Amino acid sequence: MKKIEIYTKSYCSYCQRAKELLRQKGVSFIEYDVTEDSLKEQEMRERSGRMTVPEIFIDDALVGGCDNLFALDKQGSLDRMLED
Repeated sequence: MKKIEIYTKSYCSYCQRAKELLRQKGVSFIEYDVTEDSLKEQEMRERSGRMTVPEIFIDDALVGGCDNLFALDKQGSLDRMLED
């Protein structure tokens, strides 16, 4: 099973869209809400090199944010990445 992680903030509409796409794909994911967790947010920044949410990882590889996730889906690459 693929390990899917997503760093989010509670008020972020892009985070909601990304999580909804993952749910539509029928995959489970680990969500790290960094809204009030500065240590987790720092971890996200160190792992991704980016400051914005969401940040999505599949098997520890950075996918990127919401736009990246939807672009991969449009290309047909996301389904292959999510396969076991």
